[in-house]
Amino acid sequence: MRAAVLHEIGQDKLEVLDDIEAVGFGPGKVRLRIRATGLCHSDVSAMSGVLPQPAPFIPGHEGAGEVMDVGDGVTGLSAGDRVLVCWLPACGACPSCKRGQTQLCLAGFMNAGTPNFKRPGGDVFGFAGTGTFTEEVVVGAGCAVPIPDDVPFEIAALIGCGVTTGLGAAINTAQVEAGSSVAVIGCGGVGISTIQGARVQGAAQIVAVDPVASRREAALRFGATEAVSPDEFADAKQRITAGEGFDYVFEVVGKSATARTAYDHTRRGGTLCIVGAGAMDDNFQVNMFELFFDEKRILPSMYGGGDVLRSYERAIALWRAGRIDLESMITHRVRLDGINDALDQMRTGDSLRTCIEL
Repeated sequence: MRAAVLHEIGQDKLEVLDDIEAVGFGPGKVRLRIRATGLCHSDVSAMSGVLPQPAPFIPGHEGAGEVMDVGDGVTGLSAGDRVLVCWLPACGACPSCKRGQTQLCLAGFMNAGTPNFKRPGGDVFGFAGTGTFTEEVVVGAGCAVPIPDDVPFEIAALIGCGVTTGLGAAINTAQVEAGSSVAVIGCGGVGISTIQGARVQGAAQIVAVDPVASRREAALRFGATEAVSPDEFADAKQRITAGEGFDYVFEVVGKSATARTAYDHTRRGGTLCIVGAGAMDDNFQVNMFELFFDEKRILPSMYGGGDVLRSYERAIALWRAGRIDLESMITHRVRLDGINDALDQMRTGDSLRTCIEL
């Protein structure tokens, strides 16, 4: 079967091969035929080494498709079912799951160290234990979440990561209050979803911050009340909040420099929400006096900060009701052979989300 492979960490191009085999099928597993997958910035971060991932590997974790076969012991799924891929399934038994913090379950991460593909040259890993830039993939049954028939595969794919992450940051983690002021730094797919989440929550002002003009324009279409470049952010803070700072600032880039900017633009007693996934050696610093004196809440948000199954259902309900726009987030569509063009478009900021159709 065909798949897009990164041979070594640090390479910026994927090679589309036709000699890949999905392996590992057996008890508790399902084989999926991927129909659509989104290109998420985390895929690029894994390719560059910002996020840890063994190589060679197949990127992609934001996918949807059909169940081809189910292994022994799998219940609730059967061949032909339409599903989205959950890259962080909850085991239901660990301390995090028992506390209701299923987004912190580590069981899914354990899968990342086990190859789920092979080719004549040896084993191939799937990013985050999945790997959806491929025609077929074998995953644990918990990674395959049934979707209603009226949800297109490309919409389901977005809900599988970026939409759930952004909406959840605003709704679950920060719990944005109606009438509040919000700023979102970084307006790719996750940032746009955060903006939509803040709008759903009733924020009065939503300022989008991004260096790319086309993304600023897009942010206005998705609910931002104003969109500024990073150089204009301080002025927006002064004009909109009289210099006090925003009630909520979301950092959706994953870098300490933008996290520090976000902190500085959050009002005393306000909330800084970290949504971007960054590198392990990139340290965010605050001094002990300002940490105490400003009483700003610093809230990281992992995969939307809540139960992902419930979050998927909420996203579908909001989409059906017309409260969020998911179709317009897909700015580009490519086949697998066009994956490297899609990567370039993401790096330059030309795309919000690219749908790869398989």
